[in-house]
Amino acid sequence: MKVLITGFDPFGGENINPALEAVKKLPDTICDAEIIKLEIPTVFRKSLEKIEENIIKYNPDIVISVGQAGGRSGITPERIAINIDDARIPDNETKQPIDIPIFEDGETAYFTTLPIKAMIEEMKLAEIPCSISNTAGTFVCNHVMYGILYMASKKYPNIRGGFIHVPYIPSQVLEKPNTPSMSIENIVKGLELCIKVAVTKNNDIKIAGGTIC
Repeated sequence: MKVLITGFDPFGGENINPALEAVKKLPDTICDAEIIKLEIPTVFRKSLEKIEENIIKYNPDIVISVGQAGGRSGITPERIAINIDDARIPDNETKQPIDIPIFEDGETAYFTTLPIKAMIEEMKLAEIPCSISNTAGTFVCNHVMYGILYMASKKYPNIRGGFIHVPYIPSQVLEKPNTPSMSIENIVKGLELCIKVAVTKNNDIKIAGGTIC
């Protein structure tokens, strides 16, 4: 089995992206699955082009993209991606699409095909703060999650895929008072557990994981 896992380069004025740094530190094999690590640009379209190039090259069974969600206090596997680009800030090539569908022939939304509730339970057992997220935003993170699931739906039906957001690391919040962070070690550990679950479970568990509002 092969798992393609991606991390974005820094964006939004940051000089580091914890997603990419954590991806780099993952082991090369998890539960006998080969882990293929890939840096992708925080750029609309180009990010998806690079992912598809590597899908063609490696033929992975699972594709997981990881992104930074500054302000979140835990690791948050995403439940859903929506078919819209609505960028509050420009990407790393100054593109700022507003209210534009990602793919005209795509569904309104795609749900993750990863066992995200089982991932949450595994991380909780390891005492890593985590929760399910029901919004991947409308920036490049959502763009990539939607794109992975669109490609799986249209061209690569054997691929399971999804997206995981991670918090800032401590060095990023030194000038951001009262902003949560997580050590890179815990982020790496959490991602490793998520991959372990994705590799060993095809189906999710049925437990409450929603929110009231």
